[in-house]
This record gives sequence, C-alpha cells and structure tokens, in this order.
Amino acid sequence: MAAAAVGTDTGGSIRIPAALCGLTGFKPTQQRISLEGVSLLSSTLDSVGTIAPTVRCCAAVDAVLAGHAASEVPPAELCSKLHAVPKNHFLDELDPHVAAAFESALSRLSRAGAKIIEAALPEVAGIGEVNVKGGFAAAESYAFHRRLGTDFGAYDPLVRERIERGQAIGAADYLEMVGERASIIRRFDRGHARFDAIICPTVPIVAPEIRVLQEDAAEFRRVNALLLRNPAVVNFLDRCALSLPCHQPGEAPVGLMLIGRRMEDRALLSLGLAIEQALAMQR
Repeated sequence: MAAAAVGTDTGGSIRIPAALCGLTGFKPTQQRISLEGVSLLSSTLDSVGTIAPTVRCCAAVDAVLAGHAASEVPPAELCSKLHAVPKNHFLDELDPHVAAAFESALSRLSRAGAKIIEAALPEVAGIGEVNVKGGFAAAESYAFHRRLGTDFGAYDPLVRERIERGQAIGAADYLEMVGERASIIRRFDRGHARFDAIICPTVPIVAPEIRVLQEDAAEFRRVNALLLRNPAVVNFLDRCALSLPCHQPGEAPVGLMLIGRRMEDRALLSLGLAIEQALAMQR
C-alpha cells in the first residue's frame, strides 16, 4: 500500500507494528534525526523512524530524514561481528511460535557464519525501577497535555490513565529518573561494548486479536505491556534498533530485533542487510 512509512518510536511504535506485520522497522539513535515539527509524547524517548519492506528501503529513507547524501549501505561481514543473545528479560514469556522462529533464525545465522553468544544484561533490571511511577513518557506527556488545557475526561480511558500517571511525578522524582537513566546507560555501554549487536525477539507474542483487546481492558493492559517490554529498553538506553522478519513464509509474522550502539546507525543497517540476506537465503 506504500513504499515506506514514517513515524515516531517512544517505546516501540515503529518496531512493534513492523514485527507484527512482517515488515522491517528502523528506530535510529534519537539525536540522529531532528524532532522539529514532531508532536512529542516524550522529549526524552521519542525517535523518528521508518517502516518499509526491507532494510535497504529503511536505510534510504533514514538517509533522507537525517539530511545525508543518498548512498548505498554495503552488507557487513557476518563472520567479523559478535552478537549477544540476552539471558535475561528479553526471552521471558515467549509465545511458542515466536520462540521457535527465533531459535530457527539463530541457527540459520550461525550456519551463515555469525558469531552468537549468550550474555547476561543485568543493567536492564534497573530500568523497571526507574519507570515504576510511569517513567519519562508519563511525566512528559502529562506536562504537555496539561499545558493544552484540554478536558482529560474526553480522552480514551486507556490513554488517559497512562498520561495521568505523570501527575504524581514531582520535580525531584523526575530529576532522579534523569540521573538513574544516565547511570544505567554508562554501565550498559561499558559492560557490553564488545558486542556489535544484541539479538532478541522484537516482541514476545504474535499479533493479538483486536476483538479480545476491545472487550477486555485487563487483557489490553497485559498485551500492551508485553509488546512494549523489549523495544522500550532501546529507547531508555538511547540506542538504535532494527526489526526484521524472521518467520517462515506462510507463518504468523515474527520480528527479530538487532540492537546497535548509540550513533552507529549505519553500521547497524549494514549488519541488518547481511542478516536479512542470510535469513532469506536459507528459507
């Protein structure tokens, strides 16, 4: 229906729909693309990204958004890169179909020469503690909507409850979040600098039925939290990430997420090209 789509990603809003629809989604490092003109949800977390059919398409649109000259991104040498599969957080509560597709993708990448090892990412556990009151998105969206002077009662209840959590976040709470985030980013960058990318499922489930989410608010909240869980880590850590399809033809779509280093976006796209080609060749 479209060659590509542009949107914002605060906790996965580029990568989640890409994963659920069998497309490719790229979330750049935040400062790579200007937020001028964007209606912000969170000035701390929002990034402007792309959904498209392939990694090459995402790279082409990304170059335009970033104001760079058009140039081809060459595929990386898989055998020269080191990839980490997290032991914690990212693989919890996987749907059996997602788990099977992910394991199959890892096997195919290993056969193509990719070096993949398991690694613990203990710093991720601290992110939940920082976000316990709603995090940056709640605080910053509440401040924005309060300034508008609009009637919160007119908002969708499931949206309103998430914005209104920001009302309970005071200035001291917010400053503490800023400091804790900076500390976690420093520790994460130091502890995992040797990895060219971290590989995990983009989301732990396949696309849910709309009817179930419309009829059951509790199920909506559960599924929403599951979908956001893996992608939101990337925004908190201020890194770039790429979701690309890893399922077999005819199966429900599953996304494979590659998490790269901050401001090494083109290197991640180059790696994504190589992984995309390796998976396609072995289907």
